Amino acid sequence: MSTETNKGFVATLLSLFDIRNVIGALLAVYGIILLLMGLFADPEVDKTGGPNANLWAGVILLVIGAAFIAWGVLRPVVPDAPGSHEDE
Repeated sequence: MSTETNKGFVATLLSLFDIRNVIGALLAVYGIILLLMGLFADPEVDKTGGPNANLWAGVILLVIGAAFIAWGVLRPVVPDAPGSHEDE
């Protein structure tokens, strides 16, 4: 593997662990769980005053999680690869 290819691979690997991707993935997982609970569990509308709280919270978390992931994909932060700085 050449040095340029190695730097590109390391930079891509490091950008996967950007905090926006981690937060977006966690919000999306929680959103899916709440969405499924809202669809298949008892909505208990008497406790919430009408709306299905799990369903709406799941939809909102999915939208926010998708926005975080899209932000990370559309505007990536590519850190310098370790060892790329040379002493001047």
